Amino acid sequence: MGSCMTLNEGRFASALRLARRAHEGQYRKGTSTPYIAHPLAVAALALHYGADDDAASAALLHDTVEDGGGRPMLERIRWGIGERVAAIVDGCTDAYVTPKRPWEERKQAYVARLPSLPNATKLVIACDKLDNLRATNDDLRSQGRRALAKFSAPPPRLHWYYNECFRAIAAGIPFQLAERLREELRAVDPWLA
Repeated sequence: MGSCMTLNEGRFASALRLARRAHEGQYRKGTSTPYIAHPLAVAALALHYGADDDAASAALLHDTVEDGGGRPMLERIRWGIGERVAAIVDGCTDAYVTPKRPWEERKQAYVARLPSLPNATKLVIACDKLDNLRATNDDLRSQGRRALAKFSAPPPRLHWYYNECFRAIAAGIPFQLAERLREELRAVDPWLA
């Protein structure tokens, strides 16, 4: 956790408005939870683990390019919110067009580029993975293995993906965040392996 920081309220509020519009009408996979809950959780985690203003704003927007408009959305972020925010969002993105390329192809390319990303981007990615793993663990506890049916990949490939992401970003994120991520991975491992 970093030093005390003040958010640029205008930038953060603009990012929140854009994220709300981009995810309007979307829900978390297999739930009735509005999707905006996820970017809000990712931003809260990022702030908790020391994100600066740009990273916190990018955390709110991290899925907007994939889920809300492709490259035109990325340009909107660049010109409306800021270049660094757009760069972080770009680093979090594995698809720019719909329909998306096959899951395996996208994820392999994504994992391959993770080590070269800046630490601020790795922080947002780690918080995204942490929130996703927490939600998955909650679903597994309440629904058992049927909770895995909502995913595009079979459990062993999800296991591969999460573990490879962790290996690629662990050295570039705060130790406490890496430990929390490792705990969630251990909890989900028996279900995915």
